[in-house]
Amino acid sequence: MARNKFDVDESLETEFNIEHIKRLWGYIRPYGKDILITLFMMILSNLAVLLGPYLLRHAINNIIPAKDTLSLILVAVAYLVSVLISMICMKYRIRSMSRIAQNVILSLRRDLFIHLQKLSFNYYDSRPHGKIIIRVVNYVNSLNELLQNGIINMMTDLFSLVLIVGFMLSINVRLTLVSLAGVPVLLVVLYILKNMQRVRWQKVSRKQSNMNAYLHESLNGIKVTQSFVREEENEKIYERTSEECRSSWISAVRANILLWPITENISILTISLMYIAGVMWIASDGIAVGDFVAFSAYISNFWAPIMNLGNFYNQIIVAAAYLERIFETLDEPVVIKNAPDAYELPPIKGEVVFENVVFGYDPGFPVLKNISFRVRPGETIALVGETGSGKTTIINLISRFYDIQGGRILIDGHDISKVTLESLRDQIGVMMQDTFIFSGTVMDNIRYGRPDATDEEVIQAAKEVMAHEFIMKMENGYYTEVNERGSRLSVGQRQLISFARTLLSDPRVLILDEATSSIDTKTEKALQVALERLLQGRTSFIIAHRLSTIVNADRIFHIADGQINEEGSHNELMKQKGDYYRLFMSQYKILKGGREAV
Repeated sequence: MARNKFDVDESLETEFNIEHIKRLWGYIRPYGKDILITLFMMILSNLAVLLGPYLLRHAINNIIPAKDTLSLILVAVAYLVSVLISMICMKYRIRSMSRIAQNVILSLRRDLFIHLQKLSFNYYDSRPHGKIIIRVVNYVNSLNELLQNGIINMMTDLFSLVLIVGFMLSINVRLTLVSLAGVPVLLVVLYILKNMQRVRWQKVSRKQSNMNAYLHESLNGIKVTQSFVREEENEKIYERTSEECRSSWISAVRANILLWPITENISILTISLMYIAGVMWIASDGIAVGDFVAFSAYISNFWAPIMNLGNFYNQIIVAAAYLERIFETLDEPVVIKNAPDAYELPPIKGEVVFENVVFGYDPGFPVLKNISFRVRPGETIALVGETGSGKTTIINLISRFYDIQGGRILIDGHDISKVTLESLRDQIGVMMQDTFIFSGTVMDNIRYGRPDATDEEVIQAAKEVMAHEFIMKMENGYYTEVNERGSRLSVGQRQLISFARTLLSDPRVLILDEATSSIDTKTEKALQVALERLLQGRTSFIIAHRLSTIVNADRIFHIADGQINEEGSHNELMKQKGDYYRLFMSQYKILKGGREAV
């Protein structure tokens, strides 16, 4: 079976390096003051915890032998206070770091969304949308544990290690050296595990991306799936992608889990060596029992932050796999953007000129080949031709959804590559062939292209495109909630709402791509009357496969093989009896008696 885009593992274009962590730190830096306060609280907490064994040592070596009850009570109270201080500081850390982590995640997700909105159609044409969504949602969320606990714990654990080693050295240097004997072994283990863990977590991110992409595609195409009774086959595909995700996750977790028992065994062996040495030195060198008890507590506390740092290391490895994808998306170049010296396009009259325009979606495969034409302000141009001839490409280039490879496109004498995208698209109204209805009310959907429009203006636009009647029949009229993609609306109703949305924006250049393809004949005839009035004074480009809708256009361009091979009015082209004539006659048959039927 052929593999789909969702089933193909993504390859990283850049390898992970420390710069990714530095970039993440750039999002954390604004909260540096809060992190310092939290770090101070954690240091205070650790000091309070580490004070316990020291108090215990003093009690065993001095207070208990002296039978000083009052001092013992005071030491016990001090021990209790140290525990309470530690609890208060921990509570503060949880609240503070949770807030900081969520703020960082918010900033990352916002930057991703803003950047994705700037990327060209080419980016979305070549990637399953599910693989894009998972980066914005799942991958960013996966950083939460690192941000909330890992970073601050790493700082405080490093500080704790320094303090613990300081306390241990102050008690007994030889026992301290024995206790640190396992650290070099642990460093070697970390080095060996590093690459294996990273590779496995990269695989997890790829398999999760594949599964999310297939799920997104399947939900969007559920009607087709059920129509073709494809459920069983889709279940097999989803089961396979889910199994790949599960097995890769288990493999990665196994690599992570290896660190815990290895660290635990090294700590046990090291502590055992310390106990053996300590017992021997108590008998031979006269080490105080209180010193040995305190040292035993410190060595246990020493390996606790070591274990935590091991967990932090695992978090870094996991986060690295996701950060690579996140920053790869943020680093995706914005191809369609304002030139450095771009200027605002002034209010236009609507003259559109193509000068030897060359364009192809893939290098070496041009769709348009040195195409040239001039459209006067207020003129209506119809584009016809076979599927794939380049009609939709032409209207996409007018709005600069893609950049051309050769030639120039001018609007009122302004090269569109030298004006700002916002000022260009603000004066162009586009109704694409694939109409999209957003979740919300009918009113919201029509107002989408012009947020400051009044309710009366929205209703007037709907009336002009013959949408008012069916909208008023809905349960709440213009305030009826429509589902995502307008699933509760017919295809024709979605097109009428999209048409009203375009007209409400009051563009100087109007682009209609199959604007009436899904509208019934009765509505189409009424809409034609409105269109003739609405197109007055606007430069319009109309693509239609039903040629009856464009016979009144000022000029008709027949596109073939990336070029305009015929140009003229309907009557002129019919007289030529060329490609347009044959295309028109293929839709209409002349019957006896002079009648025409589709």
